[in-house]
Amino acid sequence: MLLATDLDGTFLGGDTKDRLSLYQTITAHPDIQLAYVTGRSLEAVLPLLADPTLPQPDYIIADVGASLYHGEDLQPIQPIQQEIEARWPGETRIASALDKYPDLVRQDVPQARRCSYFCAPERAADPQLSALAESLGCDLLYSADRYLDFLPCGVNKGSSLLRLVEIIGIDPEQVLVAGDTLNDLSMLTCGLKGVCVGESEAGLLAETQHCARVLHADSPGCGGIIQAFSHFGFLGAHGFAAETRQAAEAGQADLVIVYHRLPYEEHRVDGKIQRRRPSSPNGIIPTLLSFFADGRKGSWVAWAEHEEGDGPFDSHTTVDAERYPRLTAARVPLSKDEVNSFYKRFSKEAFWPTLHTFWERATFNEADWLLYLDVNRAFAERTAREAAPQATIWIHDYNLWMVPAYLRELRPDLKIAFFHHTYFPSADVFNVVPWRRQIVGSLLQCDYIGFHIPRQVENFVDVARGVFPLQTLGRQNCAPRFVTYGCAVGLDSMTTEVDTGMRRVKLGAHPVGLDVDRVRNALARQDVQQQMARLRQELSGVRLILAVERLDYTKGVLEKLQAFEQLLADNPELLGKVTLASVCVPAAREMTVYNELQAQIEGAVGRINGRFAHIGWTPVQFFFRALPFEEVVAWYAMADVMWITPLRDGLNLVAKEFVATQGLLDGSGVLVLSEFAGAAAELKSAVLTNPHDTADLAHTCYLALNMPKSEARARLRELFGIVTFNDIRRWGDEFLGALSEQTEPELESA
Repeated sequence: MLLATDLDGTFLGGDTKDRLSLYQTITAHPDIQLAYVTGRSLEAVLPLLADPTLPQPDYIIADVGASLYHGEDLQPIQPIQQEIEARWPGETRIASALDKYPDLVRQDVPQARRCSYFCAPERAADPQLSALAESLGCDLLYSADRYLDFLPCGVNKGSSLLRLVEIIGIDPEQVLVAGDTLNDLSMLTCGLKGVCVGESEAGLLAETQHCARVLHADSPGCGGIIQAFSHFGFLGAHGFAAETRQAAEAGQADLVIVYHRLPYEEHRVDGKIQRRRPSSPNGIIPTLLSFFADGRKGSWVAWAEHEEGDGPFDSHTTVDAERYPRLTAARVPLSKDEVNSFYKRFSKEAFWPTLHTFWERATFNEADWLLYLDVNRAFAERTAREAAPQATIWIHDYNLWMVPAYLRELRPDLKIAFFHHTYFPSADVFNVVPWRRQIVGSLLQCDYIGFHIPRQVENFVDVARGVFPLQTLGRQNCAPRFVTYGCAVGLDSMTTEVDTGMRRVKLGAHPVGLDVDRVRNALARQDVQQQMARLRQELSGVRLILAVERLDYTKGVLEKLQAFEQLLADNPELLGKVTLASVCVPAAREMTVYNELQAQIEGAVGRINGRFAHIGWTPVQFFFRALPFEEVVAWYAMADVMWITPLRDGLNLVAKEFVATQGLLDGSGVLVLSEFAGAAAELKSAVLTNPHDTADLAHTCYLALNMPKSEARARLRELFGIVTFNDIRRWGDEFLGALSEQTEPELESA
């Protein structure tokens, strides 16, 4: 069968439960084809195509019947479009003819092969307008006591629909049309089975009251369409209900964390899976776990590697029965190949470079995207089964962008939040992603979306505006929490709530904080104090510049080495008196994309040391390995300058770790920070530098080396106050607090 339906007030209207029921049935039933029949233009329909909760149409009849497209590729349906085009006198000719009617105001919406004006009812009855339309070879259509459309002669929703039915060869008896305004009259009176949904325009009901094949439904929107399915006997003898899929059964977890990693590590010993504490120094995981320490019932959804020959898969395990007795790890099984494709290849080679504005390095592969969708769907299905009614779902980062889309369909009752840990770029960068509409459509299914800083919030809003006709519902000033000017990622105000036309979504900036106690505990360890003493002796008479980062082109490692070479060349008095210690954590072996960069970095280190080193002094100490956190803290304690210069970074916790270490020791180390790191918008007393400018990198490092102790201490005190106040616990509490807020700001113009 073919369901040909108007949109506003019809297919997009009605009770949430009825909409879910109808949409799921259309998606699940292979014999139902769908046609959007609307007064909107194709351009105005595109946002709906990005909404993952809506079934995608097989056909689109737009512009009140004047434009027809295939739903799959949005190409015109020929020869129907050619026939309509031949009858159209042209927009310019009609607009020119109507210049003498200044009371008619053209609608400022996209239009094709029609001209639509605002018009009062008494004006619409003017015979001069009818005569003008006839002279132009047009038909007039007046609807909703407001809209006057000039259309190609003989073209309307009904005529175009009948022609489509003829072209695709479907039995007219297997067509159901649905509408709610006089705009839909032509397709409800063209001989097909139809329904005027509940709360339809009075004029439409009056015109169709004697039409035996038109049902006047009681329920509005989708509920009325469901009534028509049963009334006309579509979907067989058992009616509509037999085809409706139920939403996922609710679980018992009040809070569900959806994260790509488990809160512990799994490894094989003699063929058996064993667990251990995460080796990666990630302060977020302990913080997220802490929300379950009070006995809250919860689940942690993450992947676990599992091959077909591994035997039975345990979908649920305890996390820590003693500390978190009511927290369950809900594991999503992925093979090693799936993990490599989904995370180590696709996410890192397509999304990672794009997010960090290196879009020219991105590789987009449709097969990888389809696997990405499968993995996200599996995460959503597992989450839907875990969550209690009205539960809070907290999804993390770009690996799981599409989870909200699938989850909202399965469990519309849930409160869904998303935190974006990586940088989010501007629209001119992000729009290169082939699947941007699906990604944005999925994220806008959330109730709340959080980013590190306001700039990232606004970048997302700009991207979303290219997909949805967003209306701004709230804004707030960024000061005093964030830097507003004088920084590449500064911003004076940000959007806090938007309306997509389908739902309202709140937005916020929440820089991830630091677990200061973790640094404090490390400093108290005897082995750390001993290492600090050794370093102090080894570095006697030498100023230490420290850099700690992963091997990645976004981190600016090579650019920093080039700047250090220039610093030494321009300031020979520094020779023998400063050392750059660079700790560079290698990437996983499977990530071959970094091999060339590694060779370039090693070449630069060799060149600098070969050019400047002398007996007893090496300008660059390069550690190409991961150091234990406690050992890194000892290096933080000894650093005179912390040189953090990513070309682009979502936040950068290393900067905060350095500040905490120096602050706890009442030190005077100077933080030189890239103004393209998210932390630059928060850490106000850092010395900011432009990592794309070699001269500026060298100059700011030189200033930091020669900064008076009094100024260095004053800067550090302010930085330490920021880091200790806005710690990791405050980050989590503020995020969940913002999600739970029910206050609605006053409406502002978009």
